[in-house]
Amino acid sequence: MKIVVAGGSGMVGRHVVAVAQERGHRVVALSRAAGVDLATGAGLAQQLEAADVVIDVTSTATQSAQQSRQFFGAVTRNLLEAEGAAGVPHHVALSIVGSDKAPFGYYAGKALQEEIVSTGRIPWTILRATQFHEFAQQMVERFRFGPVTMVPTMTSQPVAASEVAERLVELAEGEPQGRPADLAGPEELRMTAMVKAYTAATGIRGPVLQIPLPGGFGKAMRDGTTLAGPGAQRGVQTFAQWIEGLSAAR
Repeated sequence: MKIVVAGGSGMVGRHVVAVAQERGHRVVALSRAAGVDLATGAGLAQQLEAADVVIDVTSTATQSAQQSRQFFGAVTRNLLEAEGAAGVPHHVALSIVGSDKAPFGYYAGKALQEEIVSTGRIPWTILRATQFHEFAQQMVERFRFGPVTMVPTMTSQPVAASEVAERLVELAEGEPQGRPADLAGPEELRMTAMVKAYTAATGIRGPVLQIPLPGGFGKAMRDGTTLAGPGAQRGVQTFAQWIEGLSAAR
Protein backbone atom coordinates (compact mmCIF):
# COMPACT_ATOMS: atom_id res chain seq x y z
CA MET A 1 0.00 0.00 0.00
CA LYS A 2 0.96 3.61 -0.46
CA ILE A 3 0.32 5.31 2.87
CA VAL A 4 0.52 9.09 3.06
CA VAL A 5 1.10 10.48 6.56
CA ALA A 6 0.09 14.06 7.29
CA GLY A 7 2.11 15.18 10.29
CA GLY A 8 4.70 12.48 9.69
CA SER A 9 7.46 14.32 11.55
CA GLY A 10 5.45 14.82 14.75
CA MET A 11 5.30 12.88 18.01
CA VAL A 12 2.93 10.20 16.70
CA GLY A 13 3.73 10.69 13.03
CA ARG A 14 7.31 9.50 13.41
CA HIS A 15 6.02 6.25 14.91
CA VAL A 16 3.37 5.89 12.19
CA VAL A 17 6.00 6.22 9.47
CA ALA A 18 8.27 3.68 11.18
CA VAL A 19 5.49 1.14 11.77
CA ALA A 20 4.16 1.42 8.23
CA GLN A 21 7.64 0.99 6.76
CA GLU A 22 8.31 -2.02 8.97
CA ARG A 23 5.12 -3.60 7.57
CA GLY A 24 6.40 -3.16 4.05
CA HIS A 25 4.28 -0.21 2.95
CA ARG A 26 5.42 2.64 0.73
CA VAL A 27 5.23 5.67 2.99
CA VAL A 28 5.12 9.35 2.09
CA ALA A 29 5.44 11.80 4.98
CA LEU A 30 3.95 15.18 4.13
CA SER A 31 6.05 18.14 5.19
CA ARG A 32 7.04 21.60 4.04
CA ALA A 33 10.50 20.19 3.35
CA ALA A 34 8.83 17.94 0.78
CA GLY A 35 7.09 20.94 -0.77
CA VAL A 36 3.72 20.48 0.93
CA ASP A 37 1.88 23.16 2.89
CA LEU A 38 -1.13 21.56 4.55
CA ALA A 39 -2.51 24.93 5.65
CA THR A 40 -2.92 26.05 2.04
CA GLY A 41 -3.03 22.71 0.23
CA ALA A 42 0.00 23.57 -1.89
CA GLY A 43 1.87 20.51 -3.14
CA LEU A 44 -0.72 17.98 -1.97
CA ALA A 45 -1.91 16.78 -5.38
CA GLN A 46 1.41 15.28 -6.46
CA GLN A 47 2.02 13.51 -3.15
CA LEU A 48 -1.41 11.89 -3.12
CA GLU A 49 -1.14 10.29 -6.56
CA ALA A 50 -1.95 6.55 -6.32
CA ALA A 51 -2.29 6.75 -2.54
CA ASP A 52 -4.33 3.98 -0.89
CA VAL A 53 -4.89 5.80 2.39
CA VAL A 54 -4.07 9.04 4.19
CA ILE A 55 -3.35 9.01 7.93
CA ASP A 56 -3.78 12.45 9.48
CA VAL A 57 -1.84 12.93 12.73
CA THR A 58 -1.26 16.66 12.37
CA SER A 59 -1.15 18.83 15.46
CA THR A 60 -0.68 22.45 16.46
CA ALA A 61 0.79 24.00 19.60
CA THR A 62 -2.09 26.16 20.78
CA GLN A 63 -4.66 26.22 23.55
CA SER A 64 -6.77 28.79 21.70
CA ALA A 65 -10.08 27.39 20.45
CA GLN A 66 -10.12 29.84 17.54
CA GLN A 67 -6.58 29.03 16.41
CA SER A 68 -7.16 25.30 16.83
CA ARG A 69 -10.33 25.44 14.72
CA GLN A 70 -8.58 27.50 12.06
CA PHE A 71 -5.69 25.03 11.85
CA PHE A 72 -7.66 21.77 11.85
CA GLY A 73 -10.40 23.21 9.67
CA ALA A 74 -7.96 24.30 6.96
CA VAL A 75 -5.78 21.19 7.08
CA THR A 76 -8.71 18.75 7.09
CA ARG A 77 -10.57 20.46 4.27
CA ASN A 78 -7.42 20.68 2.15
CA LEU A 79 -6.59 17.02 2.69
CA LEU A 80 -10.09 15.81 1.88
CA GLU A 81 -10.35 17.98 -1.22
CA ALA A 82 -7.02 16.71 -2.53
CA GLU A 83 -7.93 13.13 -1.65
CA GLY A 84 -11.17 13.44 -3.57
CA ALA A 85 -9.36 14.74 -6.64
CA ALA A 86 -6.78 11.95 -6.41
CA GLY A 87 -9.33 9.19 -5.77
CA VAL A 88 -7.95 8.22 -2.36
CA PRO A 89 -10.40 5.65 -0.94
CA HIS A 90 -9.72 5.94 2.81
CA HIS A 91 -8.99 8.76 5.27
CA VAL A 92 -7.80 7.88 8.79
CA ALA A 93 -7.69 10.62 11.41
CA LEU A 94 -6.38 10.63 14.97
CA SER A 95 -8.59 12.45 17.48
CA ILE A 96 -8.82 12.72 21.26
CA VAL A 97 -11.15 11.03 23.72
CA GLY A 98 -13.59 13.65 24.99
CA SER A 99 -13.20 16.11 22.12
CA ASP A 100 -16.87 15.76 21.22
CA LYS A 101 -18.05 16.36 24.79
CA ALA A 102 -15.58 19.10 25.69
CA PRO A 103 -15.00 21.17 22.51
CA PHE A 104 -12.91 23.80 24.26
CA GLY A 105 -9.38 25.08 23.66
CA TYR A 106 -7.29 22.68 21.57
CA TYR A 107 -10.14 20.17 21.66
CA ALA A 108 -12.34 22.61 19.70
CA GLY A 109 -10.21 22.04 16.61
CA LYS A 110 -10.35 18.27 17.02
CA ALA A 111 -14.13 18.40 17.33
CA LEU A 112 -14.30 20.39 14.09
CA GLN A 113 -11.92 17.95 12.42
CA GLU A 114 -14.18 15.05 13.33
CA GLU A 115 -17.23 16.91 12.01
CA ILE A 116 -15.59 17.68 8.67
CA VAL A 117 -14.26 14.14 8.19
CA SER A 118 -17.48 12.37 9.21
CA THR A 119 -19.65 14.50 6.93
CA GLY A 120 -17.25 14.40 3.97
CA ARG A 121 -17.38 12.15 0.92
CA ILE A 122 -14.13 10.24 1.56
CA PRO A 123 -14.72 6.93 3.42
CA TRP A 124 -13.26 7.46 6.85
CA THR A 125 -11.98 6.08 10.14
CA ILE A 126 -11.50 8.25 13.23
CA LEU A 127 -9.53 6.82 16.15
CA ARG A 128 -9.92 8.65 19.43
CA ALA A 129 -7.05 8.10 21.86
CA THR A 130 -6.33 9.40 25.32
CA GLN A 131 -3.36 11.66 26.03
CA PHE A 132 0.12 10.26 25.46
CA HIS A 133 2.76 9.60 28.11
CA GLU A 134 4.52 12.69 26.76
CA PHE A 135 1.63 14.83 28.01
CA ALA A 136 3.43 15.12 31.35
CA GLN A 137 6.47 16.55 29.56
CA GLN A 138 4.24 19.02 27.70
CA MET A 139 2.74 20.17 31.00
CA VAL A 140 6.21 21.02 32.29
CA GLU A 141 7.23 22.76 29.06
CA ARG A 142 4.08 24.89 28.90
CA PHE A 143 3.24 25.59 32.52
CA ARG A 144 6.55 25.92 34.32
CA PHE A 145 7.03 29.39 35.75
CA GLY A 146 10.45 29.80 37.29
CA PRO A 147 10.91 26.85 39.65
CA VAL A 148 7.17 26.11 39.88
CA THR A 149 5.16 23.84 37.59
CA MET A 150 1.40 24.42 37.55
CA VAL A 151 -0.65 21.33 36.72
CA PRO A 152 -4.40 21.22 36.06
CA THR A 153 -6.54 19.06 38.30
CA MET A 154 -7.28 16.01 36.18
CA THR A 155 -7.07 12.26 35.85
CA SER A 156 -5.49 10.85 32.71
CA GLN A 157 -5.13 7.47 31.01
CA PRO A 158 -1.73 7.92 29.36
CA VAL A 159 -1.05 5.73 26.34
CA ALA A 160 2.17 5.09 24.44
CA ALA A 161 2.44 7.10 21.22
CA SER A 162 4.00 4.05 19.56
CA GLU A 163 0.94 1.94 20.39
CA VAL A 164 -1.35 4.60 18.97
CA ALA A 165 0.72 4.51 15.78
CA GLU A 166 0.45 0.73 15.56
CA ARG A 167 -3.33 0.92 15.85
CA LEU A 168 -3.55 3.67 13.23
CA VAL A 169 -1.56 1.66 10.70
CA GLU A 170 -3.66 -1.41 11.48
CA LEU A 171 -6.82 0.59 10.77
CA ALA A 172 -5.30 2.05 7.61
CA GLU A 173 -4.64 -1.45 6.30
CA GLY A 174 -8.32 -2.35 6.58
CA GLU A 175 -11.61 -1.02 5.31
CA PRO A 176 -13.02 2.29 6.63
CA GLN A 177 -14.62 1.71 10.04
CA GLY A 178 -16.10 5.05 10.98
CA ARG A 179 -15.57 5.17 14.72
CA PRO A 180 -13.77 2.07 16.03
CA ALA A 181 -13.22 1.54 19.75
CA ASP A 182 -11.24 4.26 21.51
CA LEU A 183 -7.66 3.54 22.55
CA ALA A 184 -6.54 4.33 26.10
CA GLY A 185 -3.62 3.58 28.37
CA PRO A 186 -3.69 0.68 30.83
CA GLU A 187 -4.24 2.79 33.96
CA GLU A 188 -5.75 5.98 35.36
CA LEU A 189 -3.32 8.41 36.98
CA ARG A 190 -3.49 11.84 38.54
CA MET A 191 -1.71 14.41 36.41
CA THR A 192 0.20 15.75 39.40
CA ALA A 193 1.64 12.29 40.03
CA MET A 194 2.65 11.97 36.38
CA VAL A 195 4.38 15.35 36.33
CA LYS A 196 6.18 14.69 39.61
CA ALA A 197 7.44 11.38 38.26
CA TYR A 198 8.61 13.07 35.06
CA THR A 199 10.43 15.91 36.84
CA ALA A 200 12.11 13.46 39.22
CA ALA A 201 13.27 11.27 36.32
CA THR A 202 14.64 14.20 34.34
CA GLY A 203 16.28 16.06 37.21
CA ILE A 204 13.93 19.05 37.14
CA ARG A 205 13.66 20.64 40.57
CA GLY A 206 10.88 22.67 42.12
CA PRO A 207 7.34 22.20 43.40
CA VAL A 208 4.47 20.86 41.32
CA LEU A 209 1.22 22.62 42.20
CA GLN A 210 -2.24 21.41 41.26
CA ILE A 211 -4.82 23.99 40.19
CA PRO A 212 -8.43 23.50 39.04
CA LEU A 213 -8.91 25.16 35.66
CA PRO A 214 -12.04 27.29 35.26
CA GLY A 215 -14.70 26.87 32.61
CA GLY A 216 -16.02 23.92 30.69
CA PHE A 217 -12.66 22.46 29.81
CA GLY A 218 -11.47 22.51 33.42
CA LYS A 219 -14.68 20.77 34.46
CA ALA A 220 -14.18 18.12 31.75
CA MET A 221 -10.69 17.43 33.05
CA ARG A 222 -12.01 16.90 36.55
CA ASP A 223 -15.21 14.95 35.90
CA GLY A 224 -13.83 12.15 33.73
CA THR A 225 -14.99 13.44 30.34
CA THR A 226 -11.49 12.97 28.94
CA LEU A 227 -11.29 9.34 30.12
CA ALA A 228 -12.16 6.42 27.86
CA GLY A 229 -15.29 4.36 28.46
CA PRO A 230 -15.51 0.65 29.29
CA GLY A 231 -15.53 -0.38 25.62
CA ALA A 232 -12.12 1.11 24.86
CA GLN A 233 -9.08 -0.89 23.85
CA ARG A 234 -6.20 -0.73 26.30
CA GLY A 235 -2.55 -0.14 25.58
CA VAL A 236 0.18 -2.16 27.25
CA GLN A 237 3.01 0.17 28.21
CA THR A 238 2.50 1.83 31.60
CA PHE A 239 3.54 5.36 32.42
CA ALA A 240 6.09 3.98 34.90
CA GLN A 241 7.69 1.93 32.14
CA TRP A 242 7.91 5.04 29.95
CA ILE A 243 9.54 6.91 32.84
CA GLU A 244 12.02 4.07 33.28
CA GLY A 245 12.99 4.51 29.64
CA LEU A 246 13.66 8.20 30.21
CA SER A 247 15.78 7.47 33.26
CA ALA A 248 17.80 4.83 31.39
CA ALA A 249 18.47 7.29 28.56
CA ARG A 250 19.99 9.94 30.86
